[in-house]
Amino acid sequence: MDKKPPNEEELKAKLTEEEYAVLRGGGTEAPFSGAHLNVEGDGIFQCKVCDNQLFATGTKFDSGTGWPSFDSAIPGAVTILRDTSHGMERSEVVCAQCNSHLGHVFDDGPTTTGKRYCINSVCLNVEEKK
Repeated sequence: MDKKPPNEEELKAKLTEEEYAVLRGGGTEAPFSGAHLNVEGDGIFQCKVCDNQLFATGTKFDSGTGWPSFDSAIPGAVTILRDTSHGMERSEVVCAQCNSHLGHVFDDGPTTTGKRYCINSVCLNVEEKK
């Protein structure tokens, strides 16, 4: 049986003010401030709201932008939406399971995928493989 997603009041109680503003309000954390910027090792990054598995740690790279960057997502884990906010044309990345905002994806990645998923640390939990 699928777990019922939390409602907005439950999320406001569960998340910090910054986490809620980014995940549910489409905000952005300050660059170089995130706890997961320098995470290394073997594991999986998950959505902080619903625990959906999003990115394998092996797909993470240092983009120099100040946010965790990945060259690919786990298949089916994210949805890409058109974002025209702030007078820009971008591709927003949201969790495919709970529709929480995660960040944006760009076509300027240095790996063979050519992608740079620029993701806010406050949107993520990491589960290290034992």
